[in-house]
Amino acid sequence: MRRPIIAGNWKMYKKDYEAFDFVKNLKPLVSEINDRTIVICPSFVNLAKVYSEICDSNIALGAQDLYWEDEGAFTGEVSAPMLSAVGCTYTIIGHSERRQFFGETNQTVNKKILSALKYKVFAIVCVGESLEEREKGITFQIIENQIKEGFTGLAKNDWEYMVIAYEPVWAIGTGKTATTQQAQEVHAFIRGLLPAEVAQQVRILYGGSVKPENIKELMAQPDIDGGLVGGASLKVESFAKIIKY
Repeated sequence: MRRPIIAGNWKMYKKDYEAFDFVKNLKPLVSEINDRTIVICPSFVNLAKVYSEICDSNIALGAQDLYWEDEGAFTGEVSAPMLSAVGCTYTIIGHSERRQFFGETNQTVNKKILSALKYKVFAIVCVGESLEEREKGITFQIIENQIKEGFTGLAKNDWEYMVIAYEPVWAIGTGKTATTQQAQEVHAFIRGLLPAEVAQQVRILYGGSVKPENIKELMAQPDIDGGLVGGASLKVESFAKIIKY
């Protein structure tokens, strides 16, 4: 049985006091939840502040990215050992916004995955097609390239630390959502690409305008194991409802 994950990606939102107040208010609402993993991914500057409030709770801390070197002259970057030192046990890798705006490629995704693995940080690795790619009918081709190139070089035991998030780019922040059938179809395709010995263990999340109104139906699909939540994770009440689906 795969343990569901509900992860909130706050993107570039919330100042330190807003982040602290959010988790302080969320904790009592989800304190009884023990059959799924809850992850919050604030901006780098808020990681330590958030961790100080959730370190004794059932909420895990995640980052939104990392760099593949441990240290060095890489201005503006943050490494896996730095994340681990402030309490991060998860990190998002390869989000479509990183690919679109900051030059992320399948090859840099792979480097980041290998760095996260070295420090036993769980990687939430994002894959997904643009609207143009879906309309061209090449969704599966795009996804297959992202999976095969992004996850190259992994040993069987490494997959324990891998989480995949399918995010149709056309559904991120647009209010549009893939139908449950579309989402399940791609999730099943992704699972079919994974090594047979780990395919049934790897959690595959759906991301793309996840809301309290659609999470239950999404979670009813056999290959959807959770959600990577954007906008709806920025308000305590809506995020709590998603967590409790």
